[in-house]
Amino acid sequence: MTDHNYLQKNKAAWNRKTALHFSSGFYDVPSFLAGKSSLNEIELSLLGKVAGKKILHLQCHFGLDTLSLARMGAEVTGVDFSEAAITQANKLAKQTGEQARFICCDIYSLPEYLDERFDYVFTSYGTIGWLPDLDKWASIVSRYLAPGGQFIFTDFHPFIWMFDNERREIVFDYFRGEAVVEKETGTYADKNNEETFETVSWNQGLAEVFNALWKQGLKITSFNEYDYSPYDCFSGMTETSPGKFRFKHPSKRIPLVYSLSAIK
Repeated sequence: MTDHNYLQKNKAAWNRKTALHFSSGFYDVPSFLAGKSSLNEIELSLLGKVAGKKILHLQCHFGLDTLSLARMGAEVTGVDFSEAAITQANKLAKQTGEQARFICCDIYSLPEYLDERFDYVFTSYGTIGWLPDLDKWASIVSRYLAPGGQFIFTDFHPFIWMFDNERREIVFDYFRGEAVVEKETGTYADKNNEETFETVSWNQGLAEVFNALWKQGLKITSFNEYDYSPYDCFSGMTETSPGKFRFKHPSKRIPLVYSLSAIK
């Protein structure tokens, strides 16, 4: 599949998903507008105090995390390839009065739009699976970090992407292979929605992530795996403690999320 096809299909899907996500209880925009942060303990513990820091937020969707960082006093730039998402992000920035800049482009083409260095590059939850080339992704991360700058990354663990939706059978490779082309009905934010979306994604093993960053001269400073998700985004999950969701099946502890930090 060509780059053009994956970008075309995924952008069309995410442009349509944005309206559903914006109005969903999953994202709970009214609570955000009332002052609630959308950031989770996992990434907050890695970010630390960001007041006065410059942060580049890659694949920011419609900007809740970007604006939550701005509320913490950071100077934030959010990037996403969905025109619908960036339109909503700019509307939210006006509603909240927060100062944040948003750029609409595929992150591989970001150098055509932005030439700055940042104290942090940040990306989280369900991002790199949409990208066909992790080496190119890591080069973007490195390009935008100032010397001594930190990369903060959280994502769903590649282990869970091997299984079918009920986690009864392994149906996908753990390691990177051919593109996974899927048609799904509904989204993680609105599972009962009857709209159908066609998307293209890739499974990315941990070694592939680590090696891509290492090749760009980034030093991994922390790595953690978590047996819970901060989001109720998969079928068959239950909230076992506040803000921590686990699968009913399998009942054993499995990695659902991982995080890492790296320094340039």
